[in-house]
Formats: sequence, structure tokens, C-alpha cells
Amino acid sequence: MGKLGNLGARLHHGEIGYDFVKNRKLWYGISILITITAIVGLAVRGLHMGIEFQGGAVFTTPKNMSASVSQAETYAEEASGHDAIVQKLGDGSLRIQISGTDTAASDQIKEELSKDLDVPAEKINADLVGPSWGDQIANKAWQGLGIFMVLVVIYLAIAFEWRMALAAFVALVHDITITVGIYALVGFEVTPGTVIGLLTILGYSLYDTVVVFDSLKEQTRDITKQTRWTYGEIANRSINSTLVRSINTTVVALLPVGGLLFIGGGVLGAGMLNDISLSLFVGLAAGAYSSIFIATPLVADLKEAEPQMKSLKKRVLARRAQAAAKGEPVESDADERYADDEADEPDDAAPAVVGPRNQPASRTRGRGRPSGKRR
Repeated sequence: MGKLGNLGARLHHGEIGYDFVKNRKLWYGISILITITAIVGLAVRGLHMGIEFQGGAVFTTPKNMSASVSQAETYAEEASGHDAIVQKLGDGSLRIQISGTDTAASDQIKEELSKDLDVPAEKINADLVGPSWGDQIANKAWQGLGIFMVLVVIYLAIAFEWRMALAAFVALVHDITITVGIYALVGFEVTPGTVIGLLTILGYSLYDTVVVFDSLKEQTRDITKQTRWTYGEIANRSINSTLVRSINTTVVALLPVGGLLFIGGGVLGAGMLNDISLSLFVGLAAGAYSSIFIATPLVADLKEAEPQMKSLKKRVLARRAQAAAKGEPVESDADERYADDEADEPDDAAPAVVGPRNQPASRTRGRGRPSGKRR
């Protein structure tokens, strides 16, 4: 943990860094490939909608049944002609869920199950679920998702700017598409718990993105008053300065969710946990990925298309070329720029964009002469 903390401090202070923005085309390509795979899986396999969305019947047997889950599943599928989901409850009873059945069919299935399981029919409880309830849940979920997206875009446009709002929106759509596509490929059942999980990951993904955006907003203040860094380079520093924090929060969130998915749903057989835990697990991982590799690089692309940022990039590259021609280090050249141009720049503008390797120079910039602006 000490090494990880030291790494985080070095990343935060800019002593080391990874160039995420420079390799943004690679990240875009990976995301596009994953998204296309998810969409193809969704189109080909479709979603396995739960009984709450397409209607059906749920049969509950008496306690302490001798039949196994696999046997009951075979009996239910033979009696109904549809896929069945069977779960063994804590008291030893079986919960048999069959989609796409009506009242007449459920009565016949109940009789068949009674014979196969050797249980009196009157002791098997049958409940019918209509598809209209699932439709209401789906409609409410879409309405909530739409309202959430609109409010997010409005908030980010006001708190930051429209480019960041657009990038965050793209990242959210990216996360939802991948999560839904994984559900189609894996074949897990989509239940109201899945919908809750999807709505939950949106908040997490947005939080991680806003943390990076807030750092970026602070570091790009008065960016055009310096010629050391381009917007893309400062955006890359913002990602690096919050990288360990993003990794830590993601890992801490994934551990309990992974326990629900792999241990609860896989090892212990609590299949009812799969619907919400898979959406949370995939969504949390996709949210962390999109905030680092998609949202911030996309903001850098949008900002560097502005005339002011294009002009700044030309000045930065020209100054570096001039320093290279003279055989001077680029970083020390930036310090001279701040000493010469201090009269035209607020005193607090330099630290926002100056790299940490020059922090000792910036801290001693005012020594040996009176405080205040240079004349």
C-alpha cells in the first residue's frame, strides 16, 4: 500500500505520468470495437427478459423437497415447453419460474409438476405475473434515464462547459451500451434488479468523470497566458493526478460486487443475485474506463479544435522548437517566460499550468525583489 501511495503522490505531482491523451485514437478504437461487439450480441442474441417483463407463472413447492434443482428444471421444461428457472430456497422448497404462460397453461403445468415431483397439486402454489407490470417498470426506467441524462448535461454545461457535458454524455451512453451488450452475450436474465443496477452505475460513472473534469478545469485556468503546455497535455496531467484515486475507488467498489457475482451467484448458487451484480460489476468497470480513456481525451479533442487552443499549440511548439535549436531545456525556458511576462499575468496563473519539475523554480520566483507585479 505504501508503494501505491507513493505512486499516487508521484502521479499527482507530475513526477511520472502515462500519456493517455496522446494514445486516444487507440482507446477510441478499443471502445468502438467493444461497443460494436455489444451491439451485435444484442441484435443477434437479444435480452433474456425476466418473467416480470414478459409475463408467466411462478410455482412454489412444499418445504424439504427431495428433487434436485436440475431434475425440477427438466420436469418444468417438459411440462411447459419453455425454458424454466428453478431455485432452491432456504427452507428446502423449490421456486420454479416459467415465462410466457397463461392461466390455462399454468393449470396444466401444475398438474404435470405434481405428478413428476410426487407432490399433491393443491400443495403447489401458483402465481401468475402479467407482462403489463413489467412494461410499466420498463417505461418508468426509460423515463428516469432520460430525465437523468438531461439534468446531467444541463448541470455539466453550467458547472463546466458544453464540451465536457457532451463528453460525459458519450461516456454514459458508452457504459450503458457495453453493460446491456454483456447481458445479451452472457444470457443472464433481465429483471427489475438489473434496471436498478443500470441506474446505479450511471451515478458512479458520472462521479468518476466529474472528479477528472474538476481537476482539468482548475489546471486550465488562464491557459492562454502561458506557452509551456497545450490543452491536451494539461488534460493528460489531470487524468494522471486522479488516476490512483480512480483505481482505488473502482477496486473497492468491485470487490463486494464481485463477491456477490462470483461467490454468491456462482459458487453458492444464489442466482437471484446475478441480475443486479452483473450490471454493477460491468458498469463499474466500464465507468472507470470511460472516465479515463474516453471522456477526458474527448474533451481535449473538442477543446483543441478551438481557434484559441490551435493558436496556443502553435506557440507552444514554436517555443519548444526555438529552445531545441538553442540547445536549451524546454522546462527551464518556461520559467524564463514566467519571469519576463509576469506583468501581464496574475500571480496565481503559473502554478495551474507549470509542471511539478519546475515547482522549486516557481516557488523562488519572487525572491530577491519586492513582492507584487514586476514593472
